Amino acid sequence: MLNRANEACDVIQKHIKNEEIIRIISHNDADGISAAAVIANALKEEGAQFHTTIIPRLKPDIIRELRKEKYNLFIFSDMGSAYLKELSAFKSDVIIADHHQVEDYEAGENITHVNPHLFGIDGSKDLSGAGSSYLTIRNMKKEHLAYFALIGAFGDMQGQNGFTGVNELILNDGLEAGNLEIHEGLKIVSKNSEPLFKSLAYTFSPALPGITGDLEGATAFLEKIGLSYGIKFSDLEGEERDILKDELIKINPEIFGNVYTVPKENKKLSDLEEYSYILDACGKNKKFGLGLSIAIGERDKALDVALDLQRKYRDQLIKGLEWVKKEGAMQLDNIQYLYSEDKVLKSILGTIASISISTKLIDSNKPVIGISRLVNDIKISGRTTREMVDKGVNLGKAFNDASANFQGQGGGHDIAAGAMVPYESMDNFLNIVNDIIEHQINS
Repeated sequence: MLNRANEACDVIQKHIKNEEIIRIISHNDADGISAAAVIANALKEEGAQFHTTIIPRLKPDIIRELRKEKYNLFIFSDMGSAYLKELSAFKSDVIIADHHQVEDYEAGENITHVNPHLFGIDGSKDLSGAGSSYLTIRNMKKEHLAYFALIGAFGDMQGQNGFTGVNELILNDGLEAGNLEIHEGLKIVSKNSEPLFKSLAYTFSPALPGITGDLEGATAFLEKIGLSYGIKFSDLEGEERDILKDELIKINPEIFGNVYTVPKENKKLSDLEEYSYILDACGKNKKFGLGLSIAIGERDKALDVALDLQRKYRDQLIKGLEWVKKEGAMQLDNIQYLYSEDKVLKSILGTIASISISTKLIDSNKPVIGISRLVNDIKISGRTTREMVDKGVNLGKAFNDASANFQGQGGGHDIAAGAMVPYESMDNFLNIVNDIIEHQINS
């Protein structure tokens, strides 16, 4: 895979040498924004010009419009592997730096395709879209940018239990570059900016059942162990921190472990997992440019705006979890689903579905599908557990196969996937996915 990435790097350097503007198109989540950022930062350091667009999803009509643009190099980061046929029709050079499951199509000679699945590497846990993007610029002596790849990995839930596969190689790059550090600590969020009860309630990964997404539950927990709920974690005394650590470990041992930081970064961005949450909040609130501008160096007011968005986003997630707690999930034999037309909830149903499984608000032995209506279509986000994947579940394939019956689009990873199909086909889509999941498990 590194050889393929080095080929992509050679292509990029050729276009830099020719003083051409390089076109970057990337996904709008934390991984996609990190993917765009690692390439943009590398180009910026080389004095190259670039034009970046962050989008929610790559679609045939978007590709048709991009084909009309007069650029000699297009880089698709954290997307593109599902559209090899369409991108092969470009007259320009195309680099795809992705980690989603790959379309069964032989790419054209204009494409340099960097994707772990092509090399037998699991793109759902061993390499993110930002990781694939980092590899395409790594050979330009850009190891100091490795931490952006890890931010993307955290955004795709890959680093919570340590980094594996190619992610581990990238981690070592960051450590050797000297700007990344590891230490043991509590993996709770907003240690310097929120009162402790909010830090705990806002900690969605690793999940703390009875505390995550529950402000009252977090307050009651702190009162029970004799700690002030209004103090910030950073203001706790050493003995108080030990008490908190011991009690949280009883709830979920994974809450204590390796914390990855860039000490020279802004204090609010120094924790890589926290950084990923900030970028994710920008993406979920459709402030894609804000997230990218922070990742390529803008701070001050931009960061303050992003932190406000993050707080708003977390409160929305808590509202969503309260809704799940009240309503539960609709059940089929092999899957369960959440459906909402609420303006706020429908934009974050995928995240709500994921947290609902990890906090045991719903059955973790069935994949969960979040469904939101977009006028004539439905947007579908599926999540499952690593245990279900080990039993044979592959949501990306299930969604791809099921959506093809309705001229829809679907795909992603075995553990997390998305789709878009006509609203009128919702029940049929769910029934087909239900049957596919049953077949995957039985075979």
